Amino acid sequence: MPSLPLALTQGDPAGVGPELSLRAWQERRERRLPAFACIADPGHLRRMAERLGWQVPVRECGWSEALAVFAEALPVIPLEQAAEAVAGEPDPSSAAATIASIDRAVAAVRSGQAGAVVTNPIAKSVLYAAGFKYPGHTEYLAHLAADGGVEPLPVMMLWCEELAVVPVTIHVPLRQVPDLLTTPLIVETARIVAAGLRRQFGIAAPRLALSGLNPHAGENGTMGREDEEIVKPAIAQLRAEGIDARGPYPADTMFHARARAGYDAALAMYHDQGLIPIKTIAFDEGVNVTLGLPFIRTSPDHGTAFDIAGRGVARPDSLCAALKLAARMAERQETVSRA
Repeated sequence: MPSLPLALTQGDPAGVGPELSLRAWQERRERRLPAFACIADPGHLRRMAERLGWQVPVRECGWSEALAVFAEALPVIPLEQAAEAVAGEPDPSSAAATIASIDRAVAAVRSGQAGAVVTNPIAKSVLYAAGFKYPGHTEYLAHLAADGGVEPLPVMMLWCEELAVVPVTIHVPLRQVPDLLTTPLIVETARIVAAGLRRQFGIAAPRLALSGLNPHAGENGTMGREDEEIVKPAIAQLRAEGIDARGPYPADTMFHARARAGYDAALAMYHDQGLIPIKTIAFDEGVNVTLGLPFIRTSPDHGTAFDIAGRGVARPDSLCAALKLAARMAERQETVSRA
């Protein structure tokens, strides 16, 4: 386990984040979870526990106390902003608390008080209604990570024990993908993935498999020229830099068990090409990892689930997996830093 607690954000207080945080603490022993502290409105968590009839003691504390508190109570770093939202009822008035929780988590990790950031789900539409100007969670984290005004390129990796996959283009309409896909984008994404696998996963020589954009990886250019003119040059450049990059492979043959044994991470050219396989393999246990930031960030691979929030039926599997992976990455990073 890492020597510092993990910083778990509140997420949208009207979503499933609060009850998942409570449930994760309840199941901390049987799931062998690392110590974490919630950055949240403690009153909101207490009301949720009471509503669900869960015996979860909520204790306000500082970062230096969180490890000791975790054994007997859920440690909460209190927010100044109250969370008045009702479960299942999205409310833009809760946006300030949601954003403050993210800010505090990043600050705690960057100041050495916490080991990693683990984020509960947010609702972008709720934040937009309150004037939030960033496309999403990941872009806001990149803003907080800016050094001298320069923001890093954040790379989204979806991870489970059986598969790690990175979409090169993410939340964009499918018709825009060919125009957005470039050789430099593929190269930079792959560099960040390789560096993250080395530093935070302990893989000395990461093996990257790149999919083609088109069916059959373009069939030698007969089904589109992008794989010949964009993807193959990227692979050649990566290999010249000493990165073990392979492909482009037809996406429909990349994700069966035998193929997965041949690489450490797959790079898909667009969102669904990579996310369908991992959500099929590990729908409840998948973790969203952001590579390329100067701190560790993981998140459950699901949304706010307003439709079931407050009922106590949301499964904590993905959050628990995100906590365990964050701890594993933090421990590995501590080991590298001490070496």
